[in-house]
Amino acid sequence: MGLFTNILNRFRGGGDIDWDDLEETLVTSDLGIRLTAELVERIRKQKGVRDAESVVEAMREEIRNILGPTPPLPSPGKDGKPEVILIAGVNGVGKTTSVAKLAHFLKKGGNSVMLAAADTFRAAAIEQLTVWAERIDVPLVKTQYQGDPSAVCYDAHASAIAAGTGYLLCDTAGRLHTRHNLMEELKKVRRTIAKQDENAPQERWIVVDATTGSNALAQAKEFHAALDLTGVIVTKLDGSGKGGSVVAIAHELGIPTRFIGTGEKFDDFEVFDTEKFVTSIL
Repeated sequence: MGLFTNILNRFRGGGDIDWDDLEETLVTSDLGIRLTAELVERIRKQKGVRDAESVVEAMREEIRNILGPTPPLPSPGKDGKPEVILIAGVNGVGKTTSVAKLAHFLKKGGNSVMLAAADTFRAAAIEQLTVWAERIDVPLVKTQYQGDPSAVCYDAHASAIAAGTGYLLCDTAGRLHTRHNLMEELKKVRRTIAKQDENAPQERWIVVDATTGSNALAQAKEFHAALDLTGVIVTKLDGSGKGGSVVAIAHELGIPTRFIGTGEKFDDFEVFDTEKFVTSIL
């Protein structure tokens, strides 16, 4: 059950809106205490907001404004240099699978794609991405377990430049956002990629799990400090009403959601659409 359906069900039937109950409903949908307080305050001041339907419509409009229009897809590289998308996140959010799904999506659109298996801390990640790469038939650059992730990305970037590849996707190791040394390593990966193209990586995205609630915002804050993030991929976003972290991240950090994952299959992955999110998922 989505957030807005939940609100309608709770507050339908006439009578005044219980604003405290509404705040609790919003917080438990992962909008966060700060954003919830702002939304409720703004909606309470609006004329004509007296029942469940008008509250929901006012909230939809507020959230549309926070999320803004759906950003355009990054264009494939030009002048012989690929569009590099560096993808990071904590362990267990579906990062490597999301990288593979993104590669599949881009290739389906007629683009050339290369993958860099820079998650060298987890042997299974290299094997997993190798299987995905073979399945979707895209080239993969990798090294041995516990190899240097910066070197992998550098080599992959060089290969992508030589091949005239449109997109290079770098899958970095899942890491706790509270581990300083691992966050510093991410900065090194970014600096290394820039040696062959000062504009690369043009995109730096974090993968977050919609079911982790406020942790998704905390993770985004730390990765944003390290990488200056340009986008979010949200996994497990299936209409459960737990998509509020998307709004919280956009509100606090100004980082747009670029793609959403809704299942295990390759095609359970789509471009984030603000209107669809507001009307059907929330």
